[in-house]
Amino acid sequence: MLKKVKILLVIISLAVTLSLMSNTYSRYVAGTVGNLDMVFAKWQILVNDTDITNNTSSSINLVPVIEENSNVKSNTVAPSTKGYFDIEIDPSNADVSFQYQIQFQVENENMPDLMITKYSILDENYQEGDEVETIPLESNQLEGSLTYDNSDPAFQFKPFTIRVYFEWYEGENESMNDEADSQIGSQAAEEDIPLEITSTITFEQEI
Repeated sequence: MLKKVKILLVIISLAVTLSLMSNTYSRYVAGTVGNLDMVFAKWQILVNDTDITNNTSSSINLVPVIEENSNVKSNTVAPSTKGYFDIEIDPSNADVSFQYQIQFQVENENMPDLMITKYSILDENYQEGDEVETIPLESNQLEGSLTYDNSDPAFQFKPFTIRVYFEWYEGENESMNDEADSQIGSQAAEEDIPLEITSTITFEQEI
């Protein structure tokens, strides 16, 4: 099952010029050059171990995890299937506050009951199986921001993971009836149509 992520990275650079001028009323004239050395803030973000810094857009593959269902073959999708995929973000080499936004698009337009339902933020200490807070998604978009802490000379952003949950919804107010579920499922299996969810991630420095 193919997952694709397109990432837009905004890089802001700053050029500084310093001019020095001196006058003297003496016969003797002395001259010197003043150099102003400034350190540029680092701006590097890894997404699933891929450095996206030097590209305006990049694509990486995400690996879905399908929850076990005793009534469905392992690692396959059917009505009532639930699963998730992880977007691992490592901003430890960034020296600026920034915002991020993720938009999701289910590419299989004829499957309205396949939807992104919620997400969790997992910190670097998370161990598989730990209880986590889930945040409902009412639209196919989530956003957040990280603030650089200048009060701590040793401050460094920590890696974190956004776990995104999806499901083939079955229940009250479903858009597809059983006949439609069967038809699209059979067609996808026969024609080897992959289930595709595109996640577009945008990072932007806060000014």
